[in-house]
Amino acid sequence: QVQLVESGGGSVQAGGSLRLSCAASGRTFSCYAMGWFRQAPGKEREFVGVIRRSGGSTANADSVKGRFTISRDNAKNTVYLQMNSLKPEDTAVYYCACAAGLGSSRPAGYDYWGQGTQVTVSS
Repeated sequence: QVQLVESGGGSVQAGGSLRLSCAASGRTFSCYAMGWFRQAPGKEREFVGVIRRSGGSTANADSVKGRFTISRDNAKNTVYLQMNSLKPEDTAVYYCACAAGLGSSRPAGYDYWGQGTQVTVSS
C-alpha cells in the first residue's frame, strides 16, 4: 500500500503562484511514476503532468505547459507541482497519483491516489 498526502493548495489571484506537495509513504518503491491530475466541479479528472523516478522525464498537458513544473525528491518521497501564472480556469481540486508502471495521461494508469487539495484562482 502507498499513502499519498497533498498539501499547499489555497486561494490566489490570477497571475500568482502556488507550489503543491505530494508526500508518499508506505511501499513508495512501487511508485515508478507520479502523476498530477485536477478536477473542476462538473468536469472529468484532467491530466496535468507526470514524472518518472529518474526525474528526467516529465510530460505536462498542453493547458499548463510553460506555466507548471513537476519535480521529485526521491530522498523525501515527495513530488512537487510548481504552478506559475495561474489563471481562473486552473481552479480545481488537484490530486497526485502513483503508478507502478510508466504512468499515463489517463487516471486508470495509476494505482494509488491522494485525497486532493483545493486550488482556487480568482480574477
